[in-house]
Amino acid sequence: MKKSLINLAVVSVIFPIASQAAPISGQLKDQQGNPIAGVAVHVHGKEKQVITDNAGNYRIDLDANSQLHFSKDGFLDKRIDVENAEQTINLVLEKSSIEAITVYASALHKSNLEMTSPVTVISGDELKDQSSNTLGETLNKLPGVNQTYFGPVSSSPVIRGLDGPRVRIMQNGLESSDASRVGPDHANTNESLSADQIEVLRGPATLLYGSGAIGGVVNVVDSRIPTSNYESLEGAVEFKHDTVNEGNTTAFILNGGDNGFNFHLDGLKRKTEDTTVPEFEAHHDEHEEDHEGEAHEEEHIDSIENSFIDTTAFNLGTSYVNEHLVVGVSYGKLESDYGIPGHSHEGHDHAHDEEEHDNHEEEAEHEEHGDVFARLTQDRYQANLTYSFHDELIERIDLKLGYTDYRHAEIEGGVEGTVFTNQSKELRATAEHNLLGWHGVIGYHYYDSDYGADGEEAFTPNSDTTQHALFLLEEKSIGDFRFELGGRFETTEIDAPEIHMEAGHDDHAHEEEHHEGEEFAYLGEFDSISLSAGSIWNFQDGHSISLSLGHSERAPSAAELLSNGLHIATGTYDLGLGYEIEEGEIHFEPENIEQETSNNLDLTLRKFNGDFGYTINAFYNQIDNFYFQQDTGLVIDSHHDEMLSMEEYLSHGHDEDEATRVFHYQYADVDLYGIEFDVHYQVNSDLMLKVMGDHIRNDVKDTSDYLPRFPQNKLGFEAEYDWHSLQLNFSATHYFEQNKLGAHESHTQSYTLFDIAAKYNLDVLNADSYIFAKVQNLTDELAFSHTSFIKEIAPLPGRNIQLGMRVYF
Repeated sequence: MKKSLINLAVVSVIFPIASQAAPISGQLKDQQGNPIAGVAVHVHGKEKQVITDNAGNYRIDLDANSQLHFSKDGFLDKRIDVENAEQTINLVLEKSSIEAITVYASALHKSNLEMTSPVTVISGDELKDQSSNTLGETLNKLPGVNQTYFGPVSSSPVIRGLDGPRVRIMQNGLESSDASRVGPDHANTNESLSADQIEVLRGPATLLYGSGAIGGVVNVVDSRIPTSNYESLEGAVEFKHDTVNEGNTTAFILNGGDNGFNFHLDGLKRKTEDTTVPEFEAHHDEHEEDHEGEAHEEEHIDSIENSFIDTTAFNLGTSYVNEHLVVGVSYGKLESDYGIPGHSHEGHDHAHDEEEHDNHEEEAEHEEHGDVFARLTQDRYQANLTYSFHDELIERIDLKLGYTDYRHAEIEGGVEGTVFTNQSKELRATAEHNLLGWHGVIGYHYYDSDYGADGEEAFTPNSDTTQHALFLLEEKSIGDFRFELGGRFETTEIDAPEIHMEAGHDDHAHEEEHHEGEEFAYLGEFDSISLSAGSIWNFQDGHSISLSLGHSERAPSAAELLSNGLHIATGTYDLGLGYEIEEGEIHFEPENIEQETSNNLDLTLRKFNGDFGYTINAFYNQIDNFYFQQDTGLVIDSHHDEMLSMEEYLSHGHDEDEATRVFHYQYADVDLYGIEFDVHYQVNSDLMLKVMGDHIRNDVKDTSDYLPRFPQNKLGFEAEYDWHSLQLNFSATHYFEQNKLGAHESHTQSYTLFDIAAKYNLDVLNADSYIFAKVQNLTDELAFSHTSFIKEIAPLPGRNIQLGMRVYF
């Protein structure tokens, strides 16, 4: 008997026994006294929620002192602390001009309107309407966000002019773990069409996910591991056709559950041909000859050659959910063949007749025409565990585990060439707590990336990057102010056991000689500290101003540090920070690599009540030892045995178009600053007007140059009109000229893109069913993205007519 009592005591400490439930009930009304149906009444920190009925009434049972969160689209959220006792709580909700959406990456369950740091969230039908073939294209219109745009096949987000390892791409709070951070030709593996929402975080809030994410964090949230119970079968299916690439996309989502057990299944099939563009002239050196042997100086192009996509993906997950416990697992599979623009077999005819647009139905057809294409596969496993306690000291614990097996092979003539792989393991463990009046989260983060590259185009060596981190985020409210403090300590180890010395080696100038063809090793360790502080002041109802300060230290990635080889996709020879060039020779000297250090300030002003609302962000980032790829002005000849100036290269009888330029990662102290804004005005119940834009600048100290491939500023306008079951949308986005250039860059002209869209709700069989039509780039504008490595041969797509249907059930 005594043993049983001891066991019961131990269990009650670890998993506290439920106390007697106390009912909380009430009614929700708007400011005119009308009841509000469909309000979600959620118990903070637990998977427990009820919805108000048509009379605005609700009832929810509590088993501990709690916080109730009341939320509904079009109304301001409310949070009420309640004791575990039977009571009635009636509330009036105020109309909101900006939708409040819980940000899963916030760690403290804040909505986008409550965040101290700037955040943008797109979800629901808005996300489905904006969804595109790549993550970069999907987010490109958001203030402060642009895209890398390696043609239509690969594009990642650029946030405030920063990309690569400075922008962390996540899937449900864990790394995507593909190779998109290594090179712009590597496609991101996140699918926006199956996502519930996409969150874009900027500023100090990003330190929870890595000290290196000074540009921002993009978190793609889906329901592959269900976190709430489904009472019946529900889902959606969508089909759309695009004329710009004769592409067809089909996607579905299916969710269901019974008695706390739930499942999720989603799938996608996308198949396109080459993307057409407004006709333009590609200029060539006068010595270059066409396939008939005649000299020419320009070629008329009306499509991006070798830009097809053939993608199949699915995700399967299951979970068990009750009021205190969520436990689940998922598996995802992605397979994608896509062309690499600008790279095809020498014997391939460049004409764009109708026969060649049918080249991409099967692998044999790729081989027949000699197209160079990428074959990407990814297997992703994820497990989540959440347990919510009654105790107010420890509110809940979260554990996330992930394993990803990624492979990217470049294939020419049916033969695998260079193969890139990335096997990653990740763990995030957090505990949400209340201590001495502070509410916060403490956590541990482990990430290991085993990256491999094998083949002639393996410009980065095999390496293993391991990170361990401890982090803390605390908040405290005093009146209308809320304060936040955060910190992260991170250790990074980069282990490259076999580095192969390539062109321009130094045979004698170094104590330890590294001869061409010789292999040697590198092992580097970095300790990084990041700190943040912020405050938000709700100075009147529906108005807030927030200030965030951050200090972040970032270790270089393996690619930034150790690259040394020909990068075929970008047409460059890449050299990392660990190398120096002296008189045309390369020295490997990675011993004194300094970390990138940034000090950031963000100021955000929000108005979100009534019919008129806005969000304005102003920021300033001062970055020491900023790593970036600089065009050195040097080139490597076709045999890769020496580095020459362009003048020397041409004097040897070579053509400029055949030159391989040397891009070297270098240091510089840089200031980034700018403003982002998003303004909404609900003219009446049918018409919404929006204006958004950004203006971002960079100053590289001690030089007259600017950062290369820095995005153009933009200004956009949107009008949305609802008439019964019909929704009409018109948007115009102007991208300004970019004449603030890096070394050896060409300027990019301004352009304006017009889009129109219509969506009609059929509402048949008691299901929301939509048919939709879009015309993108209405005027067929010839537009080039300054952020693109292949800007000169890959303009943005021409006029596209998209037709589709979406059904929810």
